[in-house]
Amino acid sequence: MPVKPEVLKVTATARSRLFQVEELKLRFSNGVERTYERLASRGNGAVMIVAIDAQDHVILIREYAGGIDDYTLTLPKGLIDPGETPHIAADRELKEEAGFGANRLHTLKKMTAAPNYMGHRITVIIARDLYPCKLEGDEPEPMEVIRWPLAQLDELVLQDEFTEGRAIAALYMTRHFLAVEGQ
Repeated sequence: MPVKPEVLKVTATARSRLFQVEELKLRFSNGVERTYERLASRGNGAVMIVAIDAQDHVILIREYAGGIDDYTLTLPKGLIDPGETPHIAADRELKEEAGFGANRLHTLKKMTAAPNYMGHRITVIIARDLYPCKLEGDEPEPMEVIRWPLAQLDELVLQDEFTEGRAIAALYMTRHFLAVEGQ
């Protein structure tokens, strides 16, 4: 294993309500020094939920995404609140965004997006044995809920409005997990 670089200094260079940009001064094991910038990780992480109903449909939501200034079709997701486990957060977010609770939750994988620049981590959780249950969330408008057959995953990823790489990866991993589990 390579030796991690020595952190010489960490400086917050910008901060907003949600984000903090940090500058890292590092010294690598060969003596080379470099300065990196990153979007720092704050909070307890996040969850992304692959909810599968009794008919083997995936529960998707359509929500406004500020980063792309458009509506997008994706999986329910949200932050893990203080004191919550990833499973508790996943069940809560599923209730808030899609109107379902889950009797069975399985942690599939912890993922990063652009780890060279961001410290954010998201835990992908498979939710099954769903039941109707709606909680009030912090969304500015109701989410449109769409059921999509998991057997038609290849068609889903070709849809113009289904673009989130983490959601695509989570669905393919889920399909593989369920196929192996069923053997």
